[in-house]
Amino acid sequence: MSKKEELEKLDREILRLISRRAGLYVEALRNLPPEEAFDAGHRGRTFALIDETDASPLTPEIMKRLYLEIFSGCLAAVSPVTVAFLGPEGTFTGIAVHEFLGESIVALPQRTIQDVFRQVESGAARFGVVPVENSTEGSVTYTLDELVETDLQILSERYVRITYSLLSREQESASIRKVYSHPQSLGQCKGWLRANLPGAAMEAVDSTSTAAEMASREDGSAAIASSNAGALYGLTTLATMLEDSRQNYTRFFLMGKGSPAPTGSDKTSIVCAVQDRPGALLALLAPFSDAGINMMRIESRPDKKKMWEYIFFIDFGGHRDDSLVRDALGKMRRETVFLKILGSYPAGG
Repeated sequence: MSKKEELEKLDREILRLISRRAGLYVEALRNLPPEEAFDAGHRGRTFALIDETDASPLTPEIMKRLYLEIFSGCLAAVSPVTVAFLGPEGTFTGIAVHEFLGESIVALPQRTIQDVFRQVESGAARFGVVPVENSTEGSVTYTLDELVETDLQILSERYVRITYSLLSREQESASIRKVYSHPQSLGQCKGWLRANLPGAAMEAVDSTSTAAEMASREDGSAAIASSNAGALYGLTTLATMLEDSRQNYTRFFLMGKGSPAPTGSDKTSIVCAVQDRPGALLALLAPFSDAGINMMRIESRPDKKKMWEYIFFIDFGGHRDDSLVRDALGKMRRETVFLKILGSYPAGG
């Protein structure tokens, strides 16, 4: 048998197995309640299997992308995968949507983070994708505010590498008098802007994609945005890698209804408020230490309903259904005036 014949034989077998796998997965999805359709645990186990398999010349990232599109297509075969996200098209949140759910989706770009939550809460979208925090500029406060109020749960998380380009109708940076971008993006590139465009005015807008749209209509202006946004609006790339930190990542949440099952490599996020007494915060955190639970993040935010009082956002390792986590949460509840579980979900990468 020639190499060509052998490859064709393998292709037929691969296609047969993919079709069989897709059929089984679609059947499984149809037997799940709608709120459990995003089976994060199943994806996590499949991706872990890929990481354990090192015989292929293809990288694990390529293999995971192939499987992500199989998951995406199967989910769409059951019912349309509508996803609300902070738009318009071309934003980094839009990139994160495809990192979560592949290409077989119906994208529903929204003007604000609040709108994203409302679309999913009302049932107009099955899922929502929102930015949570950036590695250099910190938390996205609009998302934190919505997490306090919503009944939606965190289904998954992703860390997306953020790299910015300077985009414009102009052909050289010397012609730029104004730069548009999202406030966090301007903050992430402030060193580059001081060094390279010290005389340009900075104007904050709702999103990086909105910035690209505005730069496409205005002489002497530029946008700091993704290369995707530049292609979308037909802009010239004048410079790349503008971000001051080369370790610039944004964490995104996939929001929806239901709760993922434990995978063995999970994270739980909560928000709570403690009693106003000495040692209250220490008593709140003691159950983590006593149970050997790894606390990954704690952040305080003003309570918008009570002046000079604060709420705490906490991420820690483990799933709400794990016995150690369940016991620790029970002890924490006795030290709080309120405690809300925002979700237990597979720890992302």
